[in-house]
Amino acid sequence: MPQSKPSLLIVDDDALITDTLHFVLSKDFDVYVADSRLHAASLLRQMDQSPQLALVDLGLPPLPHRPDEGFKLIGELLARAPEIKIVVLSGQNDDANARHARALGAVEFIPKPCEPEQIKSLLFDALRIHEVEQSKQTESSRSCDILGASLNAEKLRQQIRQFADAPFPVLIEGESGSGKELVAGCLHRLSVRAKKPYLALNCAAISPSLVEPTLFGYSKGAFTGATASRAGYFEDASDGTLFLDEIGELPVELQAKLLRVLENGEYQRVGETQPRHSNARIVAATNRDLRQEIKAGRFRADLYHRLSVFTVSVPPLRDLGEDKTLLLEHFRDFYVRQGGAAPFRLDPAAQRVWQAYPFPGNARELRNIVIRLVTKHAGQIVSREALQAELDTEADTLPEMLPSDPEAMQELAKKHLQLHANFNLDQTLKQWEQAYVEAALKLTHGNLSQAAKLLGVNRTTLYSRMQTYTNLEQYH
Repeated sequence: MPQSKPSLLIVDDDALITDTLHFVLSKDFDVYVADSRLHAASLLRQMDQSPQLALVDLGLPPLPHRPDEGFKLIGELLARAPEIKIVVLSGQNDDANARHARALGAVEFIPKPCEPEQIKSLLFDALRIHEVEQSKQTESSRSCDILGASLNAEKLRQQIRQFADAPFPVLIEGESGSGKELVAGCLHRLSVRAKKPYLALNCAAISPSLVEPTLFGYSKGAFTGATASRAGYFEDASDGTLFLDEIGELPVELQAKLLRVLENGEYQRVGETQPRHSNARIVAATNRDLRQEIKAGRFRADLYHRLSVFTVSVPPLRDLGEDKTLLLEHFRDFYVRQGGAAPFRLDPAAQRVWQAYPFPGNARELRNIVIRLVTKHAGQIVSREALQAELDTEADTLPEMLPSDPEAMQELAKKHLQLHANFNLDQTLKQWEQAYVEAALKLTHGNLSQAAKLLGVNRTTLYSRMQTYTNLEQYH
């Protein structure tokens, strides 16, 4: 029986490009083509399994001259299928777009125009990464490896061991890319339910109208297109674990139905009146502050209290100190073993940049950076400049601009004074302060409490400073 070909989703609104790529790549891949983000979402809903690879353009309808739709698509693809490997092929190929796409989770960025054979080669590189990670996932299915020697990492491991066997819900809180899915999987694998089903649903990855039939199932004729009855996730999870990722995105009208399941295990398929019963354990995750969502009327307080019987807080990577280097070494050694390449290492200046970088994309961003370093710098010593080229934001240059050594800082100040005849200390300090405040707000998506923590000040102080900057009104 012939081996099935790997699956590839191409999303581009240029028919000439998609036709050419389909012709060239269909010999090696099962190719699916979409011309917009919404078209891609529709295709994915019809597929039994998510594609292994995606080749996406950034400029997609209805905003083909901007990268917004492409960035949204990258996030949606990874939310639906975290294991998918995304390669960006785009004419909007400035460095900022490339860095942002990689920070979101893309493994490669190819500027247009590009020869189809080169694209094929890069897709096969991405496919090897996918196969390696799938193999790793199979090997670790009976274990739970939360890496890190820091106190925060040890606290996380202790919480997982403590809560794993309890039958009650667990709420996992943490930023995007911090590893909430890994924690949920560990809670299941270390529990008495380990041999039972484990199902995961990302509430942000599907249309709000499809959440209810997906969770609870539906009967034949319940709505247009329901040509046969179908079980939902609660039924399929049986006595196992159901992981609801991004629970903060659950429509308010469905929150009462989820609350009913949590209270007495009862639910109904869409189109039925007969109650059914679920024994699944619920593990939920969110990158939102649900307490603030409750105040805003977007989340039910009673559902929050039911979900948060146990709460696990996954620390952001910037709070893990030397674990950033430990994770670099772990991912580097793993991908080196699988690919047969010689290991790279960072020179001392690059090591300082690595430790100073805040990793706004957390562990997901770190892993993708390591993958690129393994591929591009096999057997080499990576310089500060080479590392900075792979990082996401302009903050990666701060170790050079603001050295910690007092003598080096004085030398930098001398050069600055010599270059600027009309130097103004107050103005310069204000500009630096504003840059740091704005960077912190962007890194934390406008969350004042998190931004204040990042800056090492209290929330009141941060808010007071913000009043003096007119370009930060959007965060007030």
